[in-house]
Amino acid sequence: MAVGKRRRKHQGEFWIAAEEIPESPAHPFYSKLNQLLDRIGLDDHVEMMAAPYYAEKMGRPSLPPGIYIRLLLVGYFEGIDSERGIAWRVADSLGLRKFLGYSITQRTPDHSTISKTRRRLPKEFHDSVFTMVLELLAEEELVKGKTIGIDASTMEANAALRSIVRRDSGQSYTEFLTELARQSGIETPTREGLARLDKKRKRKGANDDWENPHDPDAKITKMKDGRTHFAYKPENAVDMETGAIVAAEIHPANRGDTQSLADTLSEAVKELEKVDQAVAQQLDMGKEVVADKGTHSGPALVELQQRGIRTYLSEPDRGRRKWTGRNVEEKQRKARERKATYANRRRIRGERGKRLLRRRGELLERTFAHLLDTGGMRRTHLRGRGNITKRYVVHAAAFNLGLVMRKLIGAGKPRWAVAAWLKLLLLLIGRVRPIRPDHSATTNFRSTSLRLRASATLR
Repeated sequence: MAVGKRRRKHQGEFWIAAEEIPESPAHPFYSKLNQLLDRIGLDDHVEMMAAPYYAEKMGRPSLPPGIYIRLLLVGYFEGIDSERGIAWRVADSLGLRKFLGYSITQRTPDHSTISKTRRRLPKEFHDSVFTMVLELLAEEELVKGKTIGIDASTMEANAALRSIVRRDSGQSYTEFLTELARQSGIETPTREGLARLDKKRKRKGANDDWENPHDPDAKITKMKDGRTHFAYKPENAVDMETGAIVAAEIHPANRGDTQSLADTLSEAVKELEKVDQAVAQQLDMGKEVVADKGTHSGPALVELQQRGIRTYLSEPDRGRRKWTGRNVEEKQRKARERKATYANRRRIRGERGKRLLRRRGELLERTFAHLLDTGGMRRTHLRGRGNITKRYVVHAAAFNLGLVMRKLIGAGKPRWAVAAWLKLLLLLIGRVRPIRPDHSATTNFRSTSLRLRASATLR
């Protein structure tokens, strides 16, 4: 038998019958998700919100706002970090075409259309989508609102350190070092000489002196893995009873946790107030806040106490504190800080405080794992705090939609849905034994789950 060869040139069909066009069954996760989005009236809501930003008849056909939001949801659920990648994935997948409402003969949106739509629609448009999903969670009793956990992480910006310039003069880093060398008496400095000169300087990467011309909002900071890079600071407020995100903010990377805590909590309370007005369920509006030791400070505790909020902030080991002041005003301020600090200390040492702090590490870190790591936003391809916030807010809404989907079908992401359907099928045909409390049955269930996840990933 002769070896078959690949035909390098292939003439396309002149005419194809409609019944001959290949079809793919819709993904069960995305089919259910579309039903959920239709239930809350997403398309009608976003079309009404986006109407002032669309011309009635001008230029090329526009991207419908409902499809635009679904494209960003695909970026979260599929873990795609760029809008160009989202466009490629949608054009390649028959299942995602059905999710968006495109037939096989229609052209899907390219990355430039997605980018232009994002830039033209304001942040309030994206916030309204987040609020609509939060109202859905309240109807499903997945939002309580009494105890709010707050934590922050780092997001690498689309900006390089080698491109930094001086804020005052616009000089590059090399030009600035060369001028310093000449002022110190070195007329023709070498690269090694500039490196030795730079090594002795202090505060050489201060954000007050340097910026990136391509992304002025990005700030120089130390990442979680120890690298120094331009970055942003995402901060989430999470319902400690259900794990739902009630606020998702992007702060400058050099802003301390003690400063951003109050702003994020205020945004969470605003979102809960909107939800409380929209649904009949009565929410507690953030009566308690849980956070790590990076947010612990006397002024922050006093401010939260004056707002009537009970704090459960982890306290760092600062040794024995001195609460004395040099004048009357300082003594009064120290007395208020001491009262708030001791009250917070009593609460975190109690059984409920210990339980909340343990749950904080579980729920809050989970949101960053989904939004940044598996969601594809640990390193952003966008520039500007406003642009990044728009997509991050929709990612947070997608995370909340995953909570509802997990309640409805038992899976919060598409690949988990495939594994869940396969496990159900195997249970029905008797290939997998039911879960039992003994060790052997638990081991069998875990190994089966790993095999199902691996098969779903390969699929």
